[in-house]
Amino acid sequence: MSERRACRVLGFDRTTIRYRSSRDDSALRERMRALAQTRRRFGYRRLHILLRQEGVVINRKRTQRVYRELGLTVRQRRGRKRAVGTRAPILAAAAPNARWSLDFVHDQLADGRRFRVLNIIDDATKRCRAAVVDTSISGRRVVRELTALVARHGKPDLMVSDNGIEFTSNAVLAWCAQTGIAWHYIAPGKPMQNGICEAFNGRMRDELLNETLFRSLDHARACVADWIEDYNTARPHSALGYLSPAAYAATFTATGARLRNPDQLRRAPLAPTAGNRQTHAAALLPAG
Repeated sequence: MSERRACRVLGFDRTTIRYRSSRDDSALRERMRALAQTRRRFGYRRLHILLRQEGVVINRKRTQRVYRELGLTVRQRRGRKRAVGTRAPILAAAAPNARWSLDFVHDQLADGRRFRVLNIIDDATKRCRAAVVDTSISGRRVVRELTALVARHGKPDLMVSDNGIEFTSNAVLAWCAQTGIAWHYIAPGKPMQNGICEAFNGRMRDELLNETLFRSLDHARACVADWIEDYNTARPHSALGYLSPAAYAATFTATGARLRNPDQLRRAPLAPTAGNRQTHAAALLPAG
């Protein structure tokens, strides 16, 4: 059947069939391609946030359409493991310095030498307090780094880590007794009890370690420092309403209570956050 007869039978105007958009997306395409090359592991949602921050006010669906047309879809590196059984609720920090999480992530240099990164995360603001890069990090080194962090940012109420020998060493135990900071060790074989730091390690591996060839230890330290600075101050975080950790931390008062000013608590332009947030100054709250 011809197009003319088909449109007449269905009651369609032929102009709807032959319509071609005259909208010019060339500038948007070039900018999105440039952002995607810089942020190789960002999807269209975070690219949309970055465009909005630059003053490009467009609809999210338009961003998604151009993103797909440019073939910028991020390839998933591995299948996601599905949890089985009943999940127990974890404690969620409700104020800065209520809880810090620690964990190691490993990688290697171009010459095959391996190195480690000690990541220390503030669970409430998702801010990375420190990322220590070295070939060997002992319990004494962990204590030195924590002492320096406490002097700069204040003393946390609780530290959370796995049962690695660096965290269970005599140096760490003596430091906890001296400072009065409580230290909680997760159950063996249960990394999701330290899920916030594990999620941070996954982002670091996906966006930095897997994307960079490190020539030397100094090069690795410089790259990690630049990525941490960008993560804390510029990278939009979905769990924080697509604010950066530094911007989200600015919504807390000195007593740890959340501010209620709408200008300081601007909402995510795409979708609501993952869960309801508490606005009082309790240190730890049960979250499902």
